Amino acid sequence: MRIVVSGTHASGKSTLITDFARLHPEFTVLPDPFELMDEAWDEPSAASFAAQLRISAARLDPGETAGDLIAERGPIDFLAYVLALEELTGGSGGRELVRRSAAMTREALQHVDLLVVLPLIRAHDIAPAPDEHLELRIAMNDVLLELIDDSDIVGERAEVVEITGDRDHRLASLEALVLGSIR
Repeated sequence: MRIVVSGTHASGKSTLITDFARLHPEFTVLPDPFELMDEAWDEPSAASFAAQLRISAARLDPGETAGDLIAERGPIDFLAYVLALEELTGGSGGRELVRRSAAMTREALQHVDLLVVLPLIRAHDIAPAPDEHLELRIAMNDVLLELIDDSDIVGERAEVVEITGDRDHRLASLEALVLGSIR
């Protein structure tokens, strides 16, 4: 089974993946692509999001990473960031960047069985640090929630599920989805 856990920054992705991996050591864990980036990319930019999108798309290819996996973020996250940044700044990485990013996202999601989205919900909100670009966090969340309803982006293969609740509930929800898929 190939799982991608998506959501804006400070939405609980790392915690859910850590909890899941502890119960499922047979899954390869793919970290947030940001961890694989050069530290020169500290500030959000269309170029840094495009680079992370390429990393996240490539590693979902079965030729790159075979077998069961759970990935922190997928290309849809970075497409959402590109669009959210454009929305907030009025600037753009350009239509071509958005077109290529959408195509890469669409292709990569053909290798995903389960796309888990952790939307921001005030009652379960994780308090991000003040330097976490709060406006971008909210804008990305909103764009991501729109993108997961776009069949031209998501395609037909991946089951898309929003999971909310506290830490234990999120893990139980993911466990139920995985066990239901195995049967």
